[in-house]
Amino acid sequence: MSILPEAQAKAILTKVVGLSTADECVAQLNGGTRGNIRFALNNVSTSGIVDDIELAVQVAFGKRVGIATINQFDDASLERVVRRAEELARLAPENPEFMPAIEAQTFTPTATFSPATAAITPADRARAATASIAPCKASGLTAAGYLEDVTGFVCFLNSKGNYGYQTSTSVDYTCTVRTEDGRGSGWVGHNVQDMAAFDADADVRIAMRKASASADAMALEPGKYTVILEPAAAAGLIGFMMNFFDARSADEGRSFLSKPGGGNKIGEQVFGPEVSFHTDPAYPDAAVYPWDNEGMPRAPMPIVENGRIVNLEYSRYWAQKQGKTALAGTGNLIMAGGDKSTADLIRSTDRGILVTRTWYIRMVDPQTVLLTGLTRDGTFYIENGQIKHPIKNFRFNESPVIMLNNVEELGRPVRVQSDEGGYVMVLPAMKLRDFTFTSLSDAV
Repeated sequence: MSILPEAQAKAILTKVVGLSTADECVAQLNGGTRGNIRFALNNVSTSGIVDDIELAVQVAFGKRVGIATINQFDDASLERVVRRAEELARLAPENPEFMPAIEAQTFTPTATFSPATAAITPADRARAATASIAPCKASGLTAAGYLEDVTGFVCFLNSKGNYGYQTSTSVDYTCTVRTEDGRGSGWVGHNVQDMAAFDADADVRIAMRKASASADAMALEPGKYTVILEPAAAAGLIGFMMNFFDARSADEGRSFLSKPGGGNKIGEQVFGPEVSFHTDPAYPDAAVYPWDNEGMPRAPMPIVENGRIVNLEYSRYWAQKQGKTALAGTGNLIMAGGDKSTADLIRSTDRGILVTRTWYIRMVDPQTVLLTGLTRDGTFYIENGQIKHPIKNFRFNESPVIMLNNVEELGRPVRVQSDEGGYVMVLPAMKLRDFTFTSLSDAV
């Protein structure tokens, strides 16, 4: 069983905490069922289900910490994992940044669970694969993709009474469609909490249109262009940047949010006035657990307002050291936008480039968040409000910090999954000026 009922999970953790002779103990159960199906060359290649539950026990003697894990929950196994954690703690050096277990907190449950997703069967996955493959076959196109659904739970308890239990679900789908000659490629990705919001047939047709339209790509000289980034294309760049919204890295001079001479840029204008970000664990259709990794309650919080930095993450250790209030780690990121579609942004563009996907993004300079990466799976030239023709892919060198100072217009925000950090983001399509393409790429 991949999800333990709350009463059973709490009973296990209560027993574990009671077994410990350490100064403090934190125990956590993580479990879930991961179902998947993979297809390529218009055929299903693999399908499977993985069930697992793991218990992690962390104990401390003073500032000496030990951690042990196990996936067996009989009394002898629970005793064994607690004693192993205690043995490791006694051997460990003192942790100079040790923080004691957090006192009991109050958590407001968030809507992270969907019965429709939890009820997915192998037949449902097969139907999604068929809905992706069949129209491609009929149109002389080739589909390759992956669907994964996750139903899981987290339950934790510490020796000071801080306790939480909640279940969650998610579905991730990606599909790449190629023309038979390999000269055209289109991609679509979809991340949802509720399977009822997912339609493989509708999604694959987006990738099909991009694949058919991207054949016969023409070369365009590298340089600075007005670009329209679809939300999935923007996610990779924004995800990298958000890794630096930590007060410690800024205060220690390791971030673009560091001030010359020390300190951070809270209160300063860093982005254009069009840019606002916030986090909200209960945000509709993008909800996350109501606690962070330290067991602190998450709450709605502005991060950037009209381009000005409002809040950075403060771990309990760093907040104590700096004399600040600790702020829980974010689980999602919501960027404000408008109500226009990507097509509306294209219609308002005299000359520019539509980027439907960014790929292989790597850091060049952490101090400026300069990134390099490639466009892929459908890049198009825009002229007089219309897509004129496909163009060959580019390598880009661009900083999302600079990018978000060059916003011309923002579209309608949609949910996307960040490959960088793994958290849920709600981002709009973005129309940006002076985006830097440095060279051509022969990849399709």
